[in-house]
Amino acid sequence: MVLVFADRRANAQINPADRIKGIWLTEKKDGKIEIFRTGNTYSGKLIWGNTVLDENGRPKHDVNNPDPKLKTRLLQGMVMLTGLVYEDGKWRNGRIYNGLTGKSYNVIVTIKGNTLELRGYIGFPIFGETTVWQRIQ
Repeated sequence: MVLVFADRRANAQINPADRIKGIWLTEKKDGKIEIFRTGNTYSGKLIWGNTVLDENGRPKHDVNNPDPKLKTRLLQGMVMLTGLVYEDGKWRNGRIYNGLTGKSYNVIVTIKGNTLELRGYIGFPIFGETTVWQRIQ
């Protein structure tokens, strides 16, 4: 006799907003971002990058940040994607920070298969730029 046990997790309802959670490789393949839930919003932190260490192997700091209080924080581990709220199949109302330039942008995120499309903009999305990240399995 063979017993078959159903996995309750397989039948559990998956929150569509949580599809964004996971580790993503940036378009230039120079960074890995872990996206996680914080209360009712989603954030992302830089967990690996090829620019987080200087030529001597020491950790780099956020020296380009316009806020003097944040210039001493490390790039690696920095939360650089914040405030994303899931609405109508997209994550909206977020901000993305570029540690290489010290600039922040509004961002809208959509998922298409195993890709994450991030539309960074100032003012209106039509004037922005899109980058595509790949999910790391």
